Amino acid sequence: MFDKMTLQVLANHARAAAENMAHTLHRTAHSAFVKETQDFTVMLMDRAGDTFAVPMDLGATWYPGLTYGRAIDMVEEEYRPGDVAFTNDPYSGHVATHAPDTHLWKPVFADGEIVAWTGGHIHNTDMGGAVPASLSRSLTEVHQEGLRFPPMKLVREGVFDEQIMKIMSTNVRKPALNIGDIKALVGALGTGERKVHAMIERFGKQGFVQGVAALMDQAEAQARSVLAEIPDGQYVFADYADEDSDEANPCRLTLTLTIRGEEAILDFTGSDPQLASSLNVPSGGDPRHTMLLVGVYYVLYTLNPRILLNTGLTRPFTCITPEGTVLNPVSPAAVGMRSLTCARLRSVIFGAFAQAIPKRMPAAPAGNNCIVNVMTRDERSQKTVIAAVNPVVGGGGGMPHRDGTNGSGADAAYLKNTPIEITETEVPVEFVKYGLARDTGGAGRWRGGLATEMAFRVFTPDSRITARNRDRSFFRPWGTGGGKAAGLADMVVNPGTPDERRMGSKDTAILQPGDVLEVRSAGGGGRGNPAEREPWRVARDVARGYVSAEAAARDYGVVLKDGAVDEAATEAARAVMPSPSEAFFHYGPEREGYEARWTAEAYDRLTGILAALPIHWRFFTKTEIFRRIEGSGAEAVEAAFEATCARFPELPRPAACAEAAE
Repeated sequence: MFDKMTLQVLANHARAAAENMAHTLHRTAHSAFVKETQDFTVMLMDRAGDTFAVPMDLGATWYPGLTYGRAIDMVEEEYRPGDVAFTNDPYSGHVATHAPDTHLWKPVFADGEIVAWTGGHIHNTDMGGAVPASLSRSLTEVHQEGLRFPPMKLVREGVFDEQIMKIMSTNVRKPALNIGDIKALVGALGTGERKVHAMIERFGKQGFVQGVAALMDQAEAQARSVLAEIPDGQYVFADYADEDSDEANPCRLTLTLTIRGEEAILDFTGSDPQLASSLNVPSGGDPRHTMLLVGVYYVLYTLNPRILLNTGLTRPFTCITPEGTVLNPVSPAAVGMRSLTCARLRSVIFGAFAQAIPKRMPAAPAGNNCIVNVMTRDERSQKTVIAAVNPVVGGGGGMPHRDGTNGSGADAAYLKNTPIEITETEVPVEFVKYGLARDTGGAGRWRGGLATEMAFRVFTPDSRITARNRDRSFFRPWGTGGGKAAGLADMVVNPGTPDERRMGSKDTAILQPGDVLEVRSAGGGGRGNPAEREPWRVARDVARGYVSAEAAARDYGVVLKDGAVDEAATEAARAVMPSPSEAFFHYGPEREGYEARWTAEAYDRLTGILAALPIHWRFFTKTEIFRRIEGSGAEAVEAAFEATCARFPELPRPAACAEAAE
């Protein structure tokens, strides 16, 4: 039995070990996306493959509750010292969630038995497939998203399997980057192995094993303590991705959050069916899958910054994701852009908790972390270059005690920007703009964080751009408590010229020499009544270029004269400002207009009809109902479904219609 002090010492050792693993990978990786942007993870796991330690300062922050157990068991060979196994298949063990994420794990032996595992992932620059970087919303099945490996050994007793390496090198666009990053991760796993042995030497083998179990139990107890302080009840929230496929219809995620004492149920029933695009999230129906609970990690850590980040904190939570829906697709559904849907998933979780604890939760973060990849030719070296240029991350939502963070929106803040000088050295592009976008943070007593905007010029023909996770071009990040929704995202080719092309939420483009691509994220929502923001803060925002003088007068009722607050004019302007709505959320005119037709009752009727159909009919039927609907309400949905059944007699109408009629 560990006392609190000894357990904390073990926790510190475990975190330091994970940090050392992260530094090893960070310093030896080859691709900019790993060594600069830091899209990677490392972790220590117990004998069952459950994570018990992750780094806090390097890498992605989504995976403290990840379990490798199912993937570990899928390797048919017996594990030996020096072995490393891997997978990148989203449907094998549900550890990897899209093909570029290559997960590796290594057993740690003591006295001839496995006492722990070291593991982690790197996001490969490219895994082959239909598009450079392997990811696009337009892809419709997982086979288009690149080469996949089910769980198998990559290293046997310290020796790499050259056949596997040769297969990978043959099928990906930049094999040197992939192989270099994988070998860097193998080195990091070795670092973790040595650190585990050091802990065993200090605490003893049995003490180490018991201590790891105690760390899990402590995290569970901390999570339950947080839940116990939240009022019991049901909290319902929904949010939308702009498009469920290329130039198509919105995708709704809906959540019923039930808090009962020290436990919580997250029921996603009523979310859209599995999509004929790559926005699906392959959770495998796991009630505690880490991708479903990322938003929960943020909430727990916000409410208790001392909480231990390990798999134990997931135990009080149960997620319900019906099979064949966007959050639990069946193979071969495409899943490459699951991070876009996960961003909206986090917004849904934040919205539900904001109702439960309104005084402690921020407004919506931008909820889009657009990652721009370029495939072009370098005329200097006469070689093809594929690289991630930079993440374009939006602002954080207004907080209960301060403004939202500019350009680093809460749920995607771990993605680091790559310095322009490094990018221009490695990729033949020229940056013409990179900074914060004025007037994009939602107005409020506490302003939402500003969006990021970036523009660059290419120099060679047919340069192919993939800007994954493009979203929030239609549905704004919402404001709360009288605060306003934020500015929208955008992507434009050749802005301000006769050749200007607005791309909306499209995520691919082909550019020609001299073309400029400009990408802007969304901002963060505002929190609280804008008329209660101190005029001096507004004047400071204007001086810093965060807010225009026009927006200061329009949104805050603050009138400036020669850069200073005109007190009399401001008092008069605020006196005639309309009172804020009593509604807790402000969604913006786009969503309000959309939901005038697609009411909650209408959409619930739609998802009820679709759930009664075979999985392979659902997305098609949704699209046809959207095409035929006239008017609003549940009756209009039923009429559109009847018209769809009449047009397509092959549709299994009797069962579906019977369900709809109940």
